[in-house]
Amino acid sequence: MNAPPEMPTEEVLRLKLEVLRREHRDLDEAIEALQAKGTADALTLKRLKKQKLGLKDRIAVIEDRLTPDIIA
Repeated sequence: MNAPPEMPTEEVLRLKLEVLRREHRDLDEAIEALQAKGTADALTLKRLKKQKLGLKDRIAVIEDRLTPDIIA
């Protein structure tokens, strides 16, 4: 039985990056909507913003892995 060929690491990282960017964008929209309504409590906004920052950090790590090192 043949195993399916694995995706190259770079391609997997690019897919993860796109998913994380989408999640980050969705969180940003949710935060803006809650702030516009004025119905969100401070704790909920703080949690969403913290989650958004975590996603931003994970995005930065993947972008660094995908960006080749430049020797100056």
